[in-house]
Amino acid sequence: MGLSMAPAGPMCRSCGAPLSTVVVDLGMTPVANAFVRADRASFSEKIYPLKCFVCDGCWLVQLDDLETPQSHFHGDYIYFSSFSDSWLAHAKAFVENAIARWSLGPASRVVEVASNDGYLLQYFVARGIPALGVDPAANCARAAWDLRQVPTEVVFFGSETAAKLRAEGGAADLIIANNVLAHVPDVNDFVAGFRILLGDEGVATFEFPHVLEMIARNEFDTIYHEHYSYPSLLALEPLFARHGLAIVDVERLKTHGGSLRIHVRHAASGGSPAPAVAAVLRDERAAGLDSKATYVAFESTVRASKRALLRLLVRLIDEGRTIAAYGAPAKGNTLLNYCGIGRDFIDFTVDRNVHKQGLLLPGTRIPVLAPDEIWRRRPDYVLILPWNLREEITAQLAAIGEWGGRFIIPIPTPVVLDSRGIADPTDTAS
Repeated sequence: MGLSMAPAGPMCRSCGAPLSTVVVDLGMTPVANAFVRADRASFSEKIYPLKCFVCDGCWLVQLDDLETPQSHFHGDYIYFSSFSDSWLAHAKAFVENAIARWSLGPASRVVEVASNDGYLLQYFVARGIPALGVDPAANCARAAWDLRQVPTEVVFFGSETAAKLRAEGGAADLIIANNVLAHVPDVNDFVAGFRILLGDEGVATFEFPHVLEMIARNEFDTIYHEHYSYPSLLALEPLFARHGLAIVDVERLKTHGGSLRIHVRHAASGGSPAPAVAAVLRDERAAGLDSKATYVAFESTVRASKRALLRLLVRLIDEGRTIAAYGAPAKGNTLLNYCGIGRDFIDFTVDRNVHKQGLLLPGTRIPVLAPDEIWRRRPDYVLILPWNLREEITAQLAAIGEWGGRFIIPIPTPVVLDSRGIADPTDTAS
């Protein structure tokens, strides 16, 4: 009788090294976008460990694989990018800059990976520039076609898809990948696809939340099962180099609590990287992103933030205040489930996305209603779950001041704002 072998632990999805250093353990939670139908409110749901590691070899922060991409992105995917006015403005500004910077025109080919509902490519189409979306969620792809006339392939992107797209339509002059790199378990096959589809002189741009900002600003709620990895430039350089690609420029963005937009070309195309690349790498090293101790220290900050938010909410409930939430983002579900904040604290949340209205948040079962419910019920406090859109949301809801309503921003540490969006030092978590 042979000896039984202990199961292998998690391995780095980029370089293959064993993962042993835990960044933060957020406990057992449901999948953040697995919203619950009201008629299934009494049914149990699957929960999984939400534990984040860092690779001691290449410094990629990541989760262990627990669910397949197919379980997250399917025909009933309920995230639609076009419901955020500020995100649409961000996309339009990118398109206008890209057309000028890379001299794009009717003879060019633009491809967006994870194009969602055509929120960005619509601006290329309006300028007469051929554009193709690639997205695995069939319902988002239909919206792109039907509402914005954006041709969209319903498929996951990787080396096989890239070869097919190149054979059918030729190489791409520009490939865009906004907030998708984190969603990919097999990052090597994904990046290999860009090498295949990208033209010899083409450029690929990737936007993603910067793990430096996640740690510095305590943005732990951006960790959820749909996000397999949390990149830094330190971690991405060897990944792209492995596939013959080079990071030639980088921009710092304010989106999603602090993001990077990197520009990638074929390494063989030559040329030196812009000074911004070395500057970001210096900042990452100065912040300790090449040191295990930096990542290990993160968990104590996360736990302190949880306690502070709970102190604030307990005090408000004990004072007889009513609390609603705004938004139903995935990050909000991580926050609520990790902190144990359910309907004993939050009466309801609202969201502009009609596909989420009428559903219940996973785990907490807080109902998602239409935004006008805020005006009907007049809560004393509104907890803004998509805190990265705080300016947009506080401006939309400024009229809550008519009944003395206030806002709560949970990240990086809980703060109360008045109806004008100004912090009130007399109303705190202490």
